[in-house]
Amino acid sequence: MRWINPDKSFGRFINPYIEDPKHNLWDVILWRFGHYDEPHTLPPQDFRYPAEMRMFDPACPSAIWIGHSTFLLKINGLNFLTDPLFSDHCSPIPIRSLKRHQEPAISIDLLPSIDVVLISHNHYDHLDEKTVNQIQQKFPSVRWIVPAGVKRWFLKKKILNVTELNWGESSLFMDRCRIIAVPAQHFSGRGLWDENSSLWCGYVVECGKKTFYFVGDSGYNPIDFKRIGQQWPQIDLSMIPIGAYAPKRLLQGIHVCPKEAVQIHCDVKSRLSLGMHWNTFSLSDEPVHLPPYDLFLAMKEQNLPFEAFLPSVIGLPVNW
Repeated sequence: MRWINPDKSFGRFINPYIEDPKHNLWDVILWRFGHYDEPHTLPPQDFRYPAEMRMFDPACPSAIWIGHSTFLLKINGLNFLTDPLFSDHCSPIPIRSLKRHQEPAISIDLLPSIDVVLISHNHYDHLDEKTVNQIQQKFPSVRWIVPAGVKRWFLKKKILNVTELNWGESSLFMDRCRIIAVPAQHFSGRGLWDENSSLWCGYVVECGKKTFYFVGDSGYNPIDFKRIGQQWPQIDLSMIPIGAYAPKRLLQGIHVCPKEAVQIHCDVKSRLSLGMHWNTFSLSDEPVHLPPYDLFLAMKEQNLPFEAFLPSVIGLPVNW
C-alpha cells in the first residue's frame, strides 16, 4: 500500500480528506476573546489514572517520555528520539505563554548516543533549532529523518545526514530497522510565507520483531489510521497525542482529543499506547491535567483495559 500526498495546490501539500483545517488570524482573535469557549468536566480531586505501574526491565525495548512529543526509545541496540524539544520555550522568541512548565526528563548532556531522530513536521514545538544544533554537535553521526520539504532547513545549517520522506516512502537504517513515513492530518509552516510548503507525517518503525508507531501531530480521519492498522497488523507501541484539543471547534481538524486518540489506538490495533503532547506547554484551553481524565473516560466508554493506553509520566521508563 502506498500513500502519496496530492501536493497539487500551487506547490503546497494538502490534507486529502478534509478541507484546509488551518485557521486564519481572525479565528485566533475570536478564540482569544472567548468566541470558542467550551465547558470542561474537571476530574475529581483524587483522580488517578487507573493503571498499575509495569515492572521495568532495562534489557527490553523501552520508551521514556521526555516531554511534549519527545520520546527516547531504545530497541535492538539503537536509540531513537522523536521531535526533540529541550528548550525553555516552544517559539522562535521567548514568549511567556509558551514557556515550558515541566522540565525535560533528561538533559541533552545525559542522553545516550542517539542514532536516529524522527521529525514529524516543522512547527516550532516539534522542530526546535536550538535543540537540533545541540544534538548535532553532541552526536555528529546522528541520522535525521524528516518529511518532504524539511531537508532544506537542515542543509542551510550544514547538517547533511538527513533523509527526506514522503508518505509511504521508507528508509533502511544500518540493516537493522526500517522507517516508513505515514500520513497525518495536520499542516506546516514556520513563518508567514511557507504555509504547507513542507509535509507533515507520522512514522512506523520496524526493528526486528518489534514495531513502533509515532503519530506526530494529527487530527483524526477514519481512513488513514485504519489503513495503517491494516498494513501493520502488529504494532507493539504507539505514541499518540492526547492534548491541545480545546476548543474542539477550532482544533479538531489538526489535533485529536483523547476520545479520538483512543480511536487511533483501536484503528491500528496497538498493543500499548502512550499519550504525549500534553503537560509540557500550554497550547490550548483544556486544563493541564484534563487529558488523562478524558482518556480514562474514553477507555471506559470503549470497555478497554486501562493499562493498554497510558497517559505517560515524564521520565518514567516503560517496556514495550
